[in-house]
Amino acid sequence: MSFAKLGLFLLVFVVAATALLYTQQRRLIFPAPSQYPQAAPPGFRLVHTQADDGLRLTAFHRPAAPGKKTILFFHGNGDNLLGAIEATRGLAANGNGLLLVEYRGYGGNPGSPGEAGLYRDGDAAMRWLAAERVAARDVIVVGNSIGSGPATEMALRHDVAALMLVSGFSSLPDVVGEAMPFVPRWLARDRFDNVGKLARVRAPVFLMHGDADTLVKPANLARLRSARPDATAVLVPGAGHELAYTAAAQAILQQWVAQIP
Repeated sequence: MSFAKLGLFLLVFVVAATALLYTQQRRLIFPAPSQYPQAAPPGFRLVHTQADDGLRLTAFHRPAAPGKKTILFFHGNGDNLLGAIEATRGLAANGNGLLLVEYRGYGGNPGSPGEAGLYRDGDAAMRWLAAERVAARDVIVVGNSIGSGPATEMALRHDVAALMLVSGFSSLPDVVGEAMPFVPRWLARDRFDNVGKLARVRAPVFLMHGDADTLVKPANLARLRSARPDATAVLVPGAGHELAYTAAAQAILQQWVAQIP
């Protein structure tokens, strides 16, 4: 094969690979589990929120004990509502209310996930809480992994009590760039620019990350902390990307939530 033909072949290959990555990336970013709960477990009830584009979405709700805040929880990209229950078990034990959001395209919900859609899902959850007479100032927004994206956006849009990010990232292109440095960051269709938003969030911010996280690297915590110097930041030794489900994380979250007035 001549150099000219080889160059043309490589060019065609790169263009094809780039096009495939651009069009199929959401299948990789949002791998919704095929198995999901059909009914709410004991202590929760299955409720439905309504997004402003007409989608009816499921969620699990557990009311708050008197004087306790309600946690609005956004789970990670490969998780579902059962995982969300596991990640918030310590907060539930403290009597905090829980509204566990299920995304469009997940858990039998209609629609396809994407950045704008997840923001609509978050707003739908906030409206549902307001209709239940839970004021925004009594809501603590918690996002795990990709859930840090809609969580940060909700804290920016609404006057919530606090924002907590667990294994969160500075932006989705940052995660892509660190995992696949050969992929141009502009290929990421969904941005989730948390680092660009944190300074404008009025609520207190808590950041927690594992120092052994190889999926969303600890450098993300450093970038988020730089964007929000007054945030409380905790780097948990030995913890990977499964941090949210560990006993150590549960204890840290319980302690910090208890301090929020």
